[in-house]
Amino acid sequence: MALDYTLLTALQRNHPAWRLLRADHAPLIASFLQQSFVEPNLRLISQSDLAAKLEDHLFALRQSLGDEAYPKPAEQYLNDWAETNKGWLRKFYPIDSDEPHFDLTPATEKAIGWLENLTQRRFVGTESRLMTVFDLLKQMVEGVESDPETRIAELERRKQQIEQEIEQVRRGELDLLDETALQDRFQQLTSTARELLADFREVEQNFRNLDQSVREKITLWSGNKGALLAEIFGERDIIADSNQGKSFRAFWDFLMSPNRQEELGELLEQVLALQPIRKLSPDRRFRRIHYDWLEAGEQAQRTVANLSQQLRRYLDDHAYLENRRIMALLNRIESQAIALRETPPPAPFLQISSTAPTITLPMERPLHTPPLKPQLDDTVAEADDDLSINSEALFAQHFIDQAALRTHLRQALQIRPQITLHELLEEHPLQQGLAELVSWLSIASDDPHHIFDESEHEILQWQDAQGERRSVKLPRVIYSRTPII
Repeated sequence: MALDYTLLTALQRNHPAWRLLRADHAPLIASFLQQSFVEPNLRLISQSDLAAKLEDHLFALRQSLGDEAYPKPAEQYLNDWAETNKGWLRKFYPIDSDEPHFDLTPATEKAIGWLENLTQRRFVGTESRLMTVFDLLKQMVEGVESDPETRIAELERRKQQIEQEIEQVRRGELDLLDETALQDRFQQLTSTARELLADFREVEQNFRNLDQSVREKITLWSGNKGALLAEIFGERDIIADSNQGKSFRAFWDFLMSPNRQEELGELLEQVLALQPIRKLSPDRRFRRIHYDWLEAGEQAQRTVANLSQQLRRYLDDHAYLENRRIMALLNRIESQAIALRETPPPAPFLQISSTAPTITLPMERPLHTPPLKPQLDDTVAEADDDLSINSEALFAQHFIDQAALRTHLRQALQIRPQITLHELLEEHPLQQGLAELVSWLSIASDDPHHIFDESEHEILQWQDAQGERRSVKLPRVIYSRTPII
């Protein structure tokens, strides 16, 4: 992503991580949250426990900075950091808990990670990362190779390397990792493990944002249910089908395997038992890092479950309101029927076109009949010389210019709101007989402003090409400039 001036200005104004780095109490906030959440790999902390930790942290700072430093209570600081204009903590109520809990936001974790990178590390390992780069490159190249011969050749080469290593082990030639190599790889392992927890927070935040937008749309939605569900599921599919969503789903499927969990636990125990690793004094919670991943993944899945609950509640509420409206209409009809039972209306107020439904059985429908393709003979027959053909029929065609008719109608409606077809033909008599009259009727039927009044009839007259008078009786046609009520 290109970091242009406009983007950086927007991040400076709106991004919570940038606001944290610019805050007046940034050292207090970053140090406390790093010690409380990031370092022990904790996701959720209750308000009472986190407030107690902050009180101890503030007490230690007041001992060195004076009693006037940070005078507000711990809970007030926590609530302030969780405000929308800050966005450094997320305050919420977990399932089956009446006490609020706090969790880091992805933006805060990014800011703390950037501050950690500013400090000088005791040991900077590069070999493990270089090997990771080579492994990733090999996986990508081999993963897209579609030639079977090339893949077989690569597998044969690796087979030979494995056989050579087996022979070396049998001869007692063991290639062991030294203390530096072990510590290098363990540092890369711990960094990747912490980044995975940060990725879980970001994935969960994306689903949480989707859940919030769903709640807002449900509250403000005024259309039908199908359009709302299509839009919501479309947004969920965008997240689930994105690169981030696919990677998360693959990681979750891999982690949910019991065999993988058992293998991962055994590997962690063996690595933490190594003497060079024990010198680094790793965190004891690192033994159960895969359980932290499971817990974080479950929270992300729970957020998706909350989205499904919102949709289910919306459908239930919508169905309840529709049933309630139907019952209200039925009660209203029954009340009016009882009121009219003694004094029915004198004239028919309701007409039914038929007393029984028309039933068309499926077997009564005609089967599809493919159309016959005519065979055209493109040979030109030569006419006899003495054969006379009358060609006047080719030139006796008439064309009705509806654009000109619409122009006459528009000019007539400019000086009056309505005009009948009879009045219109008095101003512009028919020039081409019945065909022109049909065009006038077609114009009236195409526009909803014009109507056919069946209660009144008019007689229209014209003179055809032979000079004879023609007449027709039609319902009165009214052309109007505005809709007729």
